[in-house]
Amino acid sequence: MNKDIIDRLNEFGGSGEPFLFVVDYKGDKAYIKKLAEIAPCECLYDFGSHTNVVEGSTSQLPAEIEWEVEAPKYDEYERSFNIVKNNMLAGNSYLANLTCQVAVHCNLSLEDIFRHSKGKYKLLLNNPSDDIGRFVCFSPETFVKIKGGRIYSFPMKGTIDATLPDAKQVLMDDKKEAAEHATIVDLIRNDLNTVATDVKVEKYRFVDVLHTNKGDILQTSSEISGKLPSDYTQRMGDILAAQLPAGSITGAPKKKTCQIIDEAETYERGFYTGIMGIYADGELDSAVMIRFIEQTDEGMFFKAGGGITSQSQCIKEYEEVLQKVYLPITK
Repeated sequence: MNKDIIDRLNEFGGSGEPFLFVVDYKGDKAYIKKLAEIAPCECLYDFGSHTNVVEGSTSQLPAEIEWEVEAPKYDEYERSFNIVKNNMLAGNSYLANLTCQVAVHCNLSLEDIFRHSKGKYKLLLNNPSDDIGRFVCFSPETFVKIKGGRIYSFPMKGTIDATLPDAKQVLMDDKKEAAEHATIVDLIRNDLNTVATDVKVEKYRFVDVLHTNKGDILQTSSEISGKLPSDYTQRMGDILAAQLPAGSITGAPKKKTCQIIDEAETYERGFYTGIMGIYADGELDSAVMIRFIEQTDEGMFFKAGGGITSQSQCIKEYEEVLQKVYLPITK
């Protein structure tokens, strides 16, 4: 992460005033503001316990939501997939999160999507003048939480269509998904050990249900925690920087896998797979920015991806990406 961003986060944490932070994937750009200074026209956020959304301000949805997905060309995805897979066969990586951007056509604005979507963490940024851009995120994945002097992480890895027969058991029995999840848990545990003591896995591989406009999805998560030093509020930037980029959206070993991802992916992630969070009253809650839609001059794009291992099959991974391109809106 850029040192100026780290210093600002340390300063904001030490001040004790509640603030919001949004950091891009590479840690080069950030939107950091005190909650009291955020203009709703520029940024809307809803993290459950913290929101600037005014009750009763939600607009009506159209009678029919138009949602068309322009699937990326399979041969282009296959090229990226083969770069990752060949590196795995060479022993350079054993888990990599490969992503792409998918063009979508929708009759909803970013604000419509923000206000009507269901999500554990929701953010709308409309700030093109500061080179941040316009995007909405409705992430189900916690990055880290800090509470009572402990830091918690909840990595998510492994998905399946909930409507399939015995979907939960099929997901839990899938050797590829199990191996992928185990790798991420080990990686996150090592990341937490750089800033905390008494690091342990509190819960391992439990199942969450995600509701989408295309039906429910099951996803597996784990919970890991560690004890922070007593001066953690003044070291907020350093603590977050030590965990970035998030293990669940890069891979292992992290440094080499990030280089492989840069070679394989054909676009810039930008703020997609970065982090967003709120610090208030000595506690922090943050999310990995997945489930992400960006509005550009060229149109609207949904950014999505999935974990690749040596057991992965290209067609299945391609189909998983398309499964994740959804609106979490149900009528």
